[in-house]
Formats: sequence, structure tokens, C-alpha cells
Amino acid sequence: MSLEGKLALVTGGGRGIGKAIALKLASQGADVIVNFFRHRDAAQETANAIEALGVKAEIIRANVGDPAKIDEMFDMIGNKFGRLDILISNAASGVGRPVMDIDIKAWEWTMNINARALLLCTQRAARLMDGRGGKVVSISSLGSFLAWPTYAVVGVSKAALEALTRYLAIELAPQGICVNAVAASAVETEALKFYVKEGLVKDSHHVTPAGRMVIPEDVANVVAFLCSEEAFMIRGQTIIVDGGTSVGLFALAGK
Repeated sequence: MSLEGKLALVTGGGRGIGKAIALKLASQGADVIVNFFRHRDAAQETANAIEALGVKAEIIRANVGDPAKIDEMFDMIGNKFGRLDILISNAASGVGRPVMDIDIKAWEWTMNINARALLLCTQRAARLMDGRGGKVVSISSLGSFLAWPTYAVVGVSKAALEALTRYLAIELAPQGICVNAVAASAVETEALKFYVKEGLVKDSHHVTPAGRMVIPEDVANVVAFLCSEEAFMIRGQTIIVDGGTSVGLFALAGK
């Protein structure tokens, strides 16, 4: 799979899953724009690692929960590059609370970053793809259809993201733009520490048929495939990367 000559934007691309995706796309020949909000040093380190692979890298600070900042980011991309071939909507956030304790601020914060950002970023990205075709991949989680304690608002935002992925896939197909999502189970990242602390994830390798937890590179490999021409006929799908957890969960729970 070659992405040589392609330009990709990875939101939340400085750390964790986003970093793994950015590096994987770069290893396939794509130039990569790394979006970040809080962790500039991490974004710069990722950009340096991308350039070490022999392609170009750029970092752009923007809070994708803010429509004005999204517009500024895409204005910068348009002015500097005049195009975009790949959008990876990876940036995510959320508030861990029981359903009955979710307030408006927590709801809007989570929905805006996890779901609305996909809509607004894709609207702008499609204009930069400008009839040449392109790829859009969003990052979801098993929480979109499995209910976990204190994960409600994040899970709902991911369910919305997956539904939006399907609608975008149909509407953008005539422009040659492929839209899909990748949903992962618990992934070994810094963000996972929060869920371990909350008691949502513990000893998960025991309930994973594959025998280990998902790592960021597992997700990145599937994302890169969806960005390739080999995946041209995959549209509006959510590909699950969980080592078999979601299909083996109930059988394994009884052991």
C-alpha cells in the first residue's frame, strides 16, 4: 500500500493512537499534518519522527471542539497546501460520569469534540479534496454499542460519530471520497490510565481472545488500509479492532 504524494491531517496526532496513525501514514509515503491542542512538545516530537521517515510534517494547534478554530486550521491548510487527501478524525475527549450525573457542559464538551468535529472537519476537508477523491477515517470505540459504567456520554458521542460516518459515506461517494470508522477496544495508551483508575479496564488481556490488549499500531494498521486504494469499495463501515473481545466477551465472562 502506497500513500506517496498524499497529504494527511491527523487530529489529536501528537500522542497515543493519533501518533501511531500519523507515523503509519508517513511510513506509507504520506506527508502529515499533526493537529494538537495542549501538548505542543509531543506534537513536535511526532513531527520530527515523521520527517525522519523521509516525508514532510507540519504541526497545527487547534481545539477541534471550537468551530472557529477548525475554520482557522483548514484556512491555514488551504493557504499553505491548497489541498488535502486524507482526514483522520482522531482527537477525543470526554467526561466520565454516570448517566444521571451528566450535565449540559459535560454533554456538550464531549459531543462537540468527539462527534461534531467529524462533521465540521469533513465539511472543510471535502472542499480541499475538490473532486480528486479522498479518504476520511474517524476513530470510535466499543463504547458506541457496549455500555460501561461512567462511559455514557463518551459512548453516545461515539455512536453519533459512527452514524455520521454512514451518512457522510453516502453523501460524499459521488465526489470519490471514502468515509469509514475504526472502533477499538481498550488500547494501551496514556489515556487508558484514566479508565483503569475508574475501574473500567483491568486485566483485560484475560478476556481478549487474541491474548493481549490492542496497541496503537493495531489501530493504525487498519486506518492505513482504509486510506489505501485497496479499500476503495469499503464505505460507511465501522471496522472493529479488539482482538475478538466483543464477540468473545460473554463466553469468556463465564470462565
